[in-house]
Amino acid sequence: MSEPSTITDPADPRLADYTDLTDVELRRRREPAEGLFIAEGEKVIRRALAAGYEMRSMLLTAKWLDVMADVIADVDAPVHLVEPRLAEQVTGYHVHRGALASMARKPLPEVAEVLQGAGRVAVLEGLVDHTNLGAIFRSAAALGMDAVLLSPDCADPLYRRAVKTSMGAVFSVPYARLEPWPAALATLRDAGFQLLALTPAEGSVDLAQAAPHRLPKAALLLGAEGDGLTARALAAADQRVRIPMAHGIDSLNVGAAAAVAFYAVNPGLGAGGPAC
Repeated sequence: MSEPSTITDPADPRLADYTDLTDVELRRRREPAEGLFIAEGEKVIRRALAAGYEMRSMLLTAKWLDVMADVIADVDAPVHLVEPRLAEQVTGYHVHRGALASMARKPLPEVAEVLQGAGRVAVLEGLVDHTNLGAIFRSAAALGMDAVLLSPDCADPLYRRAVKTSMGAVFSVPYARLEPWPAALATLRDAGFQLLALTPAEGSVDLAQAAPHRLPKAALLLGAEGDGLTARALAAADQRVRIPMAHGIDSLNVGAAAAVAFYAVNPGLGAGGPAC
């Protein structure tokens, strides 16, 4: 147990992990390089610890001391107590959840390790929006996906906004990077997966017609918001599938599309696809 220490100077070096959290480019460069990520909020911090991530330190405002008392008692990491105004000054935004923790990253697993025993995986290409990425991880956890595989240019699942949006689901769904892209998709095919590219383009088959829930192993390929999957990724797929639309709508946000597709591909969650 570490006794909380009060900090009043925003330049205190003990707060270095929490500085400028809104500077996306800074965090993208710094967090992976330094082997850390930021967990925000009580539930996310607890889920990170439960998933085996080691805490480096915790930043709290006074009203969260009692709520986090059991965590403080269990972890051997410094606890920094600050005023809300100082927390905002250091991080660059209003820390309304009142609790932040700097956590140590784990080594990223190999693709073969992530695929072992998996039957339903999501494959993401070029997803750079952290909110969409977090939403996809949350849906993957809720809807029974076994793993998420990322192209090299996808955003970091452990970036603060992605972790927050996923409500900590990034800690419970195994993920790995697929490199080189898209040649490494052959690894999935060699492991017995059928590659289904989600696209509204002409020539794609309705999800219900494709009946992905009947496949022994299925990998759903999803592309970035707006651009969708690249021509190279589409060419590597075994089949192109789409979500049927009504009222003249041509597509869904990638996070929403992922949730629908995850439901459709999972044999244990329903009839195997949307009815409309």
